[in-house]
Amino acid sequence: MNHSSYFAHETAIIETCTQIGVGSKIWHFSHIMATAVIGQKCIIGQNVFVGNKVVLGNGVKVQNNVSLYEGVECEDDVFLGPACVFTNVINPRAFIGRKNEFKRTLVKKGASIGANATIVCGNTIGQYAMVGAGSVVTKDVADFSLVVGNPARHLYWVSVYGNKLEFDELGLATCKESGQTYQLVQNKVVLIESIF
Repeated sequence: MNHSSYFAHETAIIETCTQIGVGSKIWHFSHIMATAVIGQKCIIGQNVFVGNKVVLGNGVKVQNNVSLYEGVECEDDVFLGPACVFTNVINPRAFIGRKNEFKRTLVKKGASIGANATIVCGNTIGQYAMVGAGSVVTKDVADFSLVVGNPARHLYWVSVYGNKLEFDELGLATCKESGQTYQLVQNKVVLIESIF
């Protein structure tokens, strides 16, 4: 199905009223609900579900077999790995309706979530953070933090480019790939020299 502003494979289901940005691509067997918002130049892989009121910023890449339920919001340039999982209710029961208890999950700009990771609802994944494959996120993840395991725990700090940061005695680190400089202060990382 070719639209004037975005591409959707003929097997994709896109409900009316959906907002889809210019240059986005939606692939095989994906389902986009009516009140979802998808930004510009997003890639929605095969067999992806994007629920009502889900918001995806510009340049978001959603790999195959991901379900995004109401309450999930991804800022620009987020990467969601294959089969990663989002929840939206803390204590679900099949026989009790809890639609008024959906919790917000925010994935901030540039963050990456690895394949088969689970993000428990109500948490925030910080800017340029990375969640390792198969990890289970049960609390907020700081900006530039790489977390792994079940439950996910901080392993080390990463740059915008996803490279490990090595801080000196002054709390400064430089990304070897980009040359960007970072500062670690009170267990928080700040980008102090940006090329963007």
